[in-house]
Amino acid sequence: MFYLLKIVIALVVIIGATELSKKNTTLAAILLAMPIIFFVSFTLIWEESKNKSLVGALIQETTMYILPVIPFLFLFSYLLKSGFNYYLALLIAIVGITIGTLLMKRFY
Repeated sequence: MFYLLKIVIALVVIIGATELSKKNTTLAAILLAMPIIFFVSFTLIWEESKNKSLVGALIQETTMYILPVIPFLFLFSYLLKSGFNYYLALLIAIVGITIGTLLMKRFY
């Protein structure tokens, strides 16, 4: 049952954001920026395990791994506005995020 709930929540957020972006990019961006998935995931993990230290560690690590993502979102946006091909800009952002995350993991 938990798997079905997880799938439904993820689908609602993804489909909601893509459909909303057709009408209002600001509202879609707010939906995507909200930590809905984080908190729902943390809650579902809590419900399955009742392990405070597990959820606490997961929250701390998630926070640390968000940090390298933020600069590459700005880069991704800049590249698109500068006329880069979407998939090339996406690849550059993904590679940057991957390197940033690996560096964060190594030094954290």
